[in-house]
Amino acid sequence: MLIIHECMGRDCGYLTAATAKAYMDSLHGLPLLPGLNLTKQRKCLHAVYVPEVRIDVDAEARRLKRVMDTHDCVNIFLSEGAGVHDIVAQLEARGESVPRDAFGHVKLDKVQPGAYFAKQFAEKLGAEKVLVQKSGYMARAAPANVADRALINACATLAVECGIKGNSGCIGQDEERGDSLRAIEFPRIKGGKAFDVRVDWFQDLLRQVNSV
Repeated sequence: MLIIHECMGRDCGYLTAATAKAYMDSLHGLPLLPGLNLTKQRKCLHAVYVPEVRIDVDAEARRLKRVMDTHDCVNIFLSEGAGVHDIVAQLEARGESVPRDAFGHVKLDKVQPGAYFAKQFAEKLGAEKVLVQKSGYMARAAPANVADRALINACATLAVECGIKGNSGCIGQDEERGDSLRAIEFPRIKGGKAFDVRVDWFQDLLRQVNSV
């Protein structure tokens, strides 16, 4: 079984990486039934792909084939923007037109990175079953958990306080100020910021994933 969980994030892999870390952390203490093939190795992630790191499909296929042969499943977290440049290049090399929006961005729903990599890996891994999930749909359909509600309450409370004081900005955790929750100045906020894949927690995550 090959499962690809496609996370939102056209140009930045942070959301995919953070979601992958939260998922791996959630496995600690999870009841397992090895006798029914419900093992930690089957529940673990076996690959995390983000736009900031090029995907060597052949090398990854060789690694993941060993995982498939051992555990009979491969679980991948994929940022929707991962590998898009390579996909577009292949499509254009075949003379196919790649649809873009008014700003020149590739329409990801037309390129479908999840389906593309599912096909690539399924063939190379010999996967008999393939499932591609999109976390954006799942997240919008899920109720807020305890952590969500606590963050929402803190953000809303601070927003009201800032409004009363006349302070403008975007309420969020400011990574350049020790992750403190504050009204971040608008001039400091812009799109296209890449995820720093060198951070310790992401490197630790990759080591966990690659060791399964």
